[in-house]
Amino acid sequence: MAEESESPSVSLPTPILNSDEIALYSDGACRGNPGPGSWAFIAQNHEGELVHSSSGVSKLTTNNKMELQGVIEGLLFVSDQPQNFKKIFFYTDSKYVVDGITSWVKGWKRRGWKKADKKAPENLEQWQELDQLNEKFNVEFIWVKGHAGHPQNELCDRLANEALDAQGF
Repeated sequence: MAEESESPSVSLPTPILNSDEIALYSDGACRGNPGPGSWAFIAQNHEGELVHSSSGVSKLTTNNKMELQGVIEGLLFVSDQPQNFKKIFFYTDSKYVVDGITSWVKGWKRRGWKKADKKAPENLEQWQELDQLNEKFNVEFIWVKGHAGHPQNELCDRLANEALDAQGF
């Protein structure tokens, strides 16, 4: 179940300067691994305004699946927008996602979506969906340290946990 908000009253600073650029931030949460989990993302325009937030919950999942889903949902949001963004800055505290999409995916694709050990990567369908979305846009993935006071990351963390709380997890 996903929750969406079109115009939250939060305004956050962002380094982007052009109206054809957007900043996305995401986080995933899991209570137990596997266990109930959630994802959240926010979108911030070139003026630093928070223009969208969304979250969703899965009853049985893993932390890595939720980290991936947050990024996928953010890029799906951008692909549904009438504006054609020339650049997306995507911030996440998941090294798994950043390393995967900027490095590992290339090798997996070369090997027919197999790892070096000839096995399929975990979360293969999500990686393939993320790769397809990534190819549609000019995305710069940026890792931020989680739980270190980064305001947008902290907001995503809060939204993901609130989504779990709202479902009674």
